[in-house]
Amino acid sequence: MSNISIIGTGNMARTIGALAVAGGNTVEVMGRDQSKAAGLAKVLGGGATTGEWGTAPRGDIVIVALLSDGVVPVVAHYGDALAGKVIVDISNPFNATFDGLAHREQTSIAQEAAKAAPASASVVKAFNTIFRQVLEKGQPDVFLAGDDAQAKASVETFIESLGLRPLDVGGLKMAHWLEGAGVLTVGLANNGVGNFDFALSITQLPA
Repeated sequence: MSNISIIGTGNMARTIGALAVAGGNTVEVMGRDQSKAAGLAKVLGGGATTGEWGTAPRGDIVIVALLSDGVVPVVAHYGDALAGKVIVDISNPFNATFDGLAHREQTSIAQEAAKAAPASASVVKAFNTIFRQVLEKGQPDVFLAGDDAQAKASVETFIESLGLRPLDVGGLKMAHWLEGAGVLTVGLANNGVGNFDFALSITQLPA
């Protein structure tokens, strides 16, 4: 099983943390508000611990479960404390009307986080195409992107421990398109599907 640190104390942090504990992983929670982090660790149970904000995470995989505008500043703030870690960005940088991306260039929060991270760290984009309630109650496919094959393999192992199927979409530049897929899911939820109780998935035809 994996050794996971989660930076953040919101709904996605709670959901991923609960799945991680249920999957037999070691979980550490880190938050600006130490009392909230401690409270979440207590709710998660399973030996979940609390780390001090800004210090080196105990986990080999560090899941940054924050809103998109907080990811890069936090990665920069942690700095060398993230050396050698696999950093997982789960965010979606929606624009104000949720029908496009907040950044105009062909980049992504994950790519910008990689620029801010230590050279020895690896960034992987994952979980951003899944609504929280589906992740909590369903078995959605988890798309991921990253440049480091070993880092992606470790994240895939973690995803499998949650009872989910990881699907590699390619290098970190593909994180831009995963963020676009996040926009697509919101468009489907507001229009063709009409609710948020679904996830994008891959269906393979029989050989």
